[in-house]
Amino acid sequence: MNVEQARFNMIEQQIRPWEVIDQDVLDLLAIVRREDFVPPALRALAFVDMLVPLRGRGELGQCMLEPKVEARLLQELRVTKGDKVLEVGAGSGYMAALLAHLGREVHTLEIEPELAALARANLEHAGVRNARVHGFDGARGFGAEAPFDVIVLSGSVPELPRAILEQLRPGGRLVTVVGGEPIMRAVLVTRREDGGYAEAELFDTVAPRLRGFEEPSRFRF
Repeated sequence: MNVEQARFNMIEQQIRPWEVIDQDVLDLLAIVRREDFVPPALRALAFVDMLVPLRGRGELGQCMLEPKVEARLLQELRVTKGDKVLEVGAGSGYMAALLAHLGREVHTLEIEPELAALARANLEHAGVRNARVHGFDGARGFGAEAPFDVIVLSGSVPELPRAILEQLRPGGRLVTVVGGEPIMRAVLVTRREDGGYAEAELFDTVAPRLRGFEEPSRFRF
């Protein structure tokens, strides 16, 4: 496989047509080696438009999101050099690496010890020094380091988690995928200066459920 040609094709044929036009994001995708964050046996899938399983067949939602979804979420966040970032669901560390290139510091949470170790190793190998992996259940965020300018939930949740939204600074942004199959939507939430929130739906997609995020109760009183 011609890796550089495959990377070029991913950017030009998958990502750019998905309304990713921020040149800083496109340049970053050409620099950060996605193939180094994919399990070696699946390296050939690094640039394919699909979920890439990180363990087994991706049971328990342990997958990398499609490249176009990662890129679109990154673009919508508008991460700047001064931003403090939280990610829930480190996976292989790829999104944390992208965020670290754009922001000041990244705290990425991973409930699965094997994946936390994988993310640490991948970030170290990639020379990323401003991202820290925490073996931690991120269902309620990471209050020890709050507040954050940017929060990424790298997977889907049944509904927006209030406890995590409250860890945003005024002006802070959160992205995630909300809902249940077959209907899920990527959502951008911005915390207003008055403490309220503005929500914008971005696009329809389907993403694995993040562990620790319970389904809402069907009971009503």
